[in-house]
Amino acid sequence: NLNNFKKKIFNKKAKISIMGLGYVGLPLALSFAKSGYYVHGYDIDNFKIQSIKKDNSYISSVSNYYLAKYKKKFKSSSNINHVENSDIIIICVPTPINEKKLPILSHVKDVMDKLSTIKVKDKLVIFECTSYPGTTEEYFLPFIKKKRLIIGSNIFLGYSPEREDPGNKKFSLEKKNIPKIVSGYTADCLSLTRLLYSKISNTISVENIKTAEFTKLLENIYRTVNIGLINELKKVSDKMNINIFDAVNAAKTKPFGYQPFYPGPGVGGHCIPVDPFFLTWKAKKLGIDTKFIKLSGQINDQRPKLITNKLNRYLIKNKRYKNIKCLIIGIAYKKDCDDLRLSPALKIIDILDKSKKYKINILDDEISKKAKSNFNKFNFISKKKINKKNLSKYDFCLIVTDHSNVNYEIIRKYSKMVFDTRNVYKKKYRNVSLI
Repeated sequence: NLNNFKKKIFNKKAKISIMGLGYVGLPLALSFAKSGYYVHGYDIDNFKIQSIKKDNSYISSVSNYYLAKYKKKFKSSSNINHVENSDIIIICVPTPINEKKLPILSHVKDVMDKLSTIKVKDKLVIFECTSYPGTTEEYFLPFIKKKRLIIGSNIFLGYSPEREDPGNKKFSLEKKNIPKIVSGYTADCLSLTRLLYSKISNTISVENIKTAEFTKLLENIYRTVNIGLINELKKVSDKMNINIFDAVNAAKTKPFGYQPFYPGPGVGGHCIPVDPFFLTWKAKKLGIDTKFIKLSGQINDQRPKLITNKLNRYLIKNKRYKNIKCLIIGIAYKKDCDDLRLSPALKIIDILDKSKKYKINILDDEISKKAKSNFNKFNFISKKKINKKNLSKYDFCLIVTDHSNVNYEIIRKYSKMVFDTRNVYKKKYRNVSLI
C-alpha cells in the first residue's frame, strides 16, 4: 500500500531504475546511489554500459572516481527485464527537435514500448524529459489504459524536469544545491515523487504535471529570448563603436530589475536551442503565434553566419583567398564541458569547411577521443602544442568556447590575429577583435 511504499522510499529500500544514461540520467543515477539507494541504469547504447562497468566516465561532469566509488550501489545494463525489478522508474531519454524545429519524441515512444513488455504494477514512474505541456500524460495514459491499471492506486506517475548544467562547478545535483520541481498526476503521486527527490535535493511542488512541464520551458525561453536580445544589441553596438561587454558590466551594477546576459557565437546544448520550440509547436496547435520565441531563435541561429562573414571580410582585406589556416579554440557548446550537442562551433566549422578555402585545426582538450573521431578530416591539437612556433602558422585564431584550461595570453601574444566571441580579453589589443 501507499504507506509501505513511502516507508520503502524513506528508508532507502526502494530500488530505482534510470532509463537513459546521458547528461541527465547518469548524474541523477549517481546522486541516488550516493544517497544510499540501489540504482539500475538502463541504456540501449552498449558503449555507455561498458564504460560504466570499467569506471570510465563518458561525461566530463562525472568523474571516473565518482563511478568507482558508488559501483556497489549503481549497476547498468541494456536488459529491460532488470528494470522490472525496480520500485521506481525514472525516464531520462533525449527529446530533440528536427531541422524544422518540430519535436522528435521517438525516444519517449521507444521507452513506452519497452515498458509495455514488463510488469509496472505498483511502481512509481517519473518523467524527467523536457517536452511540451501534456507530453507526459499523452504518452503515459494510453499505456496505463492498456495495462488496465489505475493511476494513484496501483501505479503512480510523477514529473520532475531535469536541471543539469554540464560544466557548472558551482551548482549540481552532487552538491545538492539545485532545487527540483516535482509534480504528480494525483496527490499520492506527488507525495511519493516529492519524498523521493527530497533525498537528493530541496523540492518545489507545483499543482500538476503540465505546470511542471511548462516551468521547464519557461526557464529556457527566458534565457533564449534574453540571449537573442543581447545578440541583436551586439550588432547595434558594433555599428556605434561601443563595446557591449563594457555596457553590460556597467548595467549589472544596478542592484534591482536587471540580470546580465552576454553575446556569443550562438546557442547550443539540449535546452536553449531546443526547448522553446516545444512550446512554439504546441502553441501553434492552439492557434497562438509565439513571436518572441521564434524571433530570438532566428537571431541566435544567425550568429555563426555573421561571425564567418566577418572572418571573410578580414581575409579579403588582407588578400587571403585560399589555403587559409585557422585554429578554432573550443568547440563544446559551453565553457568547461565536453557537450557538443548543437554547438554553434559546429555550424561555424561547417560553413568554413564548405567554402573549401580553409584548413581547419581545432583546440579542445575537453572533448573525448570518441567525439574527436567524428572530426577525422580536421586536425586536433593539444593545449600543450600552443607555442610561438605553432601559432605563427595560422592566419587567425577564433575563440568560440572559452574553456578555463587554455593559455589565452600565449595565444594573443603569438597569433597574427585573434577573433574573440567570448570577451576573453578584457581590454583592447592590436591583434584581437571582438566578434
